[in-house]
Amino acid sequence: MSHDPASIEIKVSELPPIPSKRYFTIGEVSKLCVVKPHVLRYWEQEFAQLKPVTRRGNRRYYQHHDIKLIRKIRGLLYEEGFTITGARHKLGKKGQGVSSRADISEVRRELESLIKELS
Repeated sequence: MSHDPASIEIKVSELPPIPSKRYFTIGEVSKLCVVKPHVLRYWEQEFAQLKPVTRRGNRRYYQHHDIKLIRKIRGLLYEEGFTITGARHKLGKKGQGVSSRADISEVRRELESLIKELS
């Protein structure tokens, strides 16, 4: 599977903060995670933990935890060089394996964003 070289150069820690809302469309998630929609659909088939809510017309709606998981998968594949099988195994060993240094910097960015909004 080929990757867009420009999207691989962006590290998980550089991704935009996740807005505080309940559901996200596949297009929104694609932008938030810098991963094309067809890649997200493929990852749903490969990673059992990734299960967005589906509504009428099989439209996918992702939640906050789904986006964190997608960012973790993205980091494993694009930054750490894991294969799909290797990433699946790594996630399986630690549940979803969502807590990491990248998550801490994401929380920091979200908090800074909220502080700016409140100021």
